Amino acid sequence: MQPLLLLMAFLLPPGARAGQIIGGREARPHSRPYMAFIQIRTPVGRKVCGGFLVREDFVMTAAHCLGSQMNVILGAHNIRTLEGTQQRIPVVRPIPHPGYSPQSHSNDIMLLQLANRVQRNRFVRPVPLPQTQNRLRPGTRCTVAGWGLTGPNTRTDTLQCVQLRVQRDGVCRRRFMSYNGRTQICVGDPRQRKSAFVGDSGGPLVCNNVAQGIVSYGDRMGTPPAVFTRISSFLPWIRRTMRRFKEWRPE
Repeated sequence: MQPLLLLMAFLLPPGARAGQIIGGREARPHSRPYMAFIQIRTPVGRKVCGGFLVREDFVMTAAHCLGSQMNVILGAHNIRTLEGTQQRIPVVRPIPHPGYSPQSHSNDIMLLQLANRVQRNRFVRPVPLPQTQNRLRPGTRCTVAGWGLTGPNTRTDTLQCVQLRVQRDGVCRRRFMSYNGRTQICVGDPRQRKSAFVGDSGGPLVCNNVAQGIVSYGDRMGTPPAVFTRISSFLPWIRRTMRRFKEWRPE
C-alpha cells in the first residue's frame, strides 16, 4: 500500500502538503453521493484527486488535477473495495479554466465531461452549485470530505469528513502572497488543529448543502487556514462551458 502514500504527494501543487484530514472523522457511508474519486495518469506517473458531481455528465475538480488520462469513481465509500454502489466512468474531455496559473494558483477550477451520464440514485447524485455570486460570511460552518491521508503517515480507504469555518480574507492574505479574495475563499480556524487540506485536492467545500469551494492549496505544514477556489466567481464560465458541451459525441 506504500504507493498510495506517494501518490498523495501529487494532490496539491508544489509547496503544499495534500490530502490530510486532521481532526475529522469517517463519513457516514454514502451520505455525500456527489463525491468523486479521480484516478489520473500524467507524463510523469499516476496521481489521484477528489472531485464532485455537478450534473449527470460533469464532475468538477481543481485545474491542477489535469492529466492525460482520467477516470472517475462515483458512489464509493471505500475506494479499495469494488462496492456494488460504485460507477466507474472515463473522462472524455477535461476542461481546465483557460486562466489557470500554476504559479499563483489562480482560477484553479476544472470541469470533467464524462463518457456517459451517471445512473442517478441515492448513492450517486449531483450537489447544487451557488445560484448567485454572494460571498460567504466569515464564520460560516462548512464541511470538506475526501479519501486523503489522516496524518503524515496514516492513510484511509474510507471517506473522511471534517467541519471548518470560513475566515476573513485578511487571514489568508497575511499568509499567502497570491491570495485573491474575489476568486478564493479562506477556510480553517488557525486556532484549531483541523487541517484545511481535507481530503483529496479538488474536493468540495460544502456549506448549507451547496458546493461553494474547491480544495486548492495551503502551506507546507498543513496548518490552517487553506485556500479554496470560490465557485460562485466562476458561474458564468461554468454555465457557458456546460452548455457548449451539452452532449458528448465521438469526433
